[in-house]
Amino acid sequence: MTANKDPILKAGDWVKGKSIDGELLIGYIESLAIQGGALKVTVVTSDNEMTVGKTILMQSKNVKKLPESKVSNKEQIRFLIDLALSTGDEEWFIELSSQINSMRQLVDPIR
Repeated sequence: MTANKDPILKAGDWVKGKSIDGELLIGYIESLAIQGGALKVTVVTSDNEMTVGKTILMQSKNVKKLPESKVSNKEQIRFLIDLALSTGDEEWFIELSSQINSMRQLVDPIR
């Protein structure tokens, strides 16, 4: 058990936080430093549009792990598919495509 109550961060986790310059952002962890609490975070959305799409260094103390969400409808999955495409995450794209295809099979009548 860890001494603090913060969840352990790992590559691939979605986080929100403030950059060194005070910019609010949401992104995912590309990698972690072994020591020092440094993270490489790829920014997906930010109040500074010039940061979006870039990978920046952040301190783990300046980020908070976002809770994993349960996707419940096709529009949410389509949005995530677009996000997977924009981030180049092929594995996630395939997983999401499979989910939306399963939903279609439940809705479409058998021919």
